[in-house]
Amino acid sequence: MAFEKVADLEQVPVGSAYQVEVGGEPLSLVRLDEVTVKAVHDVCSHEEWSLSEGWVEDNTIECDLHGSVFDLDTGQPEGLPAVKPIPVYACEVRDTEIWVDPEKQLNDAPVPRHL
Repeated sequence: MAFEKVADLEQVPVGSAYQVEVGGEPLSLVRLDEVTVKAVHDVCSHEEWSLSEGWVEDNTIECDLHGSVFDLDTGQPEGLPAVKPIPVYACEVRDTEIWVDPEKQLNDAPVPRHL
């Protein structure tokens, strides 16, 4: 699979996250500024909860359920309660469109699966 268009830039306000589904997986698009968007798996590694419901600050997203904060470049948690990283995906802004390659994971984090 290659990059695919997942959203228009105007759908994701600066400083917020927006959930999309790509290849059957929920992803969170996080817009940091006018031209920078990051893509991470939308499920917190600590517990089954949508990260796109959380808060964006600097280069992190915080889960609004228990406060786990994840680095958007590495997927690594920056504190408890999460101890496992989240997947980070290749993401590009092309003109006014957001493109993600769901098969180009930029770290080796497992996809969060909660039973």
